[in-house]
Amino acid sequence: MDGIVPLYKERGMTSNDCVFKVRRILHMKKVGHSGTLDPNVDGVLPICIGQATKVVDQLVHSGKVYTGEITLGLSTTTEDLDGEVVEEARLTEPFSTEKIKETLASFLGDSIQIPPMFSAVKVNGRRLYDYARAGDPVERPQRSITITQFDLDGEPQFDAESGRQTFRFIVGCSKGTYIRTLAVDFGRKLGLPAVMSDLTRLKSGGIQIGNCITLEQLAQKAEAGELADVLLPIDHVFEDYKKIALDDDQWAKLLNGVFLTLPEQTDEIVALTYQGHIKALYQVEKAAQHLYRPYKMYLQNQGTH
Repeated sequence: MDGIVPLYKERGMTSNDCVFKVRRILHMKKVGHSGTLDPNVDGVLPICIGQATKVVDQLVHSGKVYTGEITLGLSTTTEDLDGEVVEEARLTEPFSTEKIKETLASFLGDSIQIPPMFSAVKVNGRRLYDYARAGDPVERPQRSITITQFDLDGEPQFDAESGRQTFRFIVGCSKGTYIRTLAVDFGRKLGLPAVMSDLTRLKSGGIQIGNCITLEQLAQKAEAGELADVLLPIDHVFEDYKKIALDDDQWAKLLNGVFLTLPEQTDEIVALTYQGHIKALYQVEKAAQHLYRPYKMYLQNQGTH
């Protein structure tokens, strides 16, 4: 059985918890997730099974879309509400909707982000959260991120009693972006402590939250022998790729991993299909000669079965 489970991860579970439960439900060992979600975050978590574990990297590198909430007026050790409060500052009046929109828009494009201390990023073989819990100093790595969308979602709310302002947002971002850190950086631009107070992943790997199923629903489908109804094929990952159908001669060459001369001339990676299924990704070696070389191979891909 091969394919992608479009899983809705509920709050209170780790991504690895989900993998463990899927293994038990499907009685399979070859299972992997495509991008960690913190326990306090819910939403889309694609789970790859069987041959589909070979496309985990492609899913991980796909863009993500989230909806969430930022609270201005306090900050925590973890940059979300799970941590201890380290700074507070009362707002005497709320920021205008226009100011919030303007500040959100300033994040669009490419930038450098420093991941939070309480994260799974590794430095010298140790997770940053291990350094944080031990109180050991460490220089955090910088990483390049891209923000394609950062919009206000609804009207900001101001609580005069607590001196805090909250607003919801929708953000589209590249792999490796920490939304918690975006929240903190947003506050920094306004000269205030800030925290991410809610987060849901709406889209990952081309899978929308509305098309996801829960672990309970997955178990019901498995019990009824209806897994084919919910599993996405490996080919789903490559919906946006240019596809080229191979003839028998080209297929024989591909099986030996050789370079191929193809009619297309493009700098992009192309998906090669045989008998209706994607079997490999090839990238251009010499555009002028239409020569392509292997990039990733999926020779066993036969769809969801």
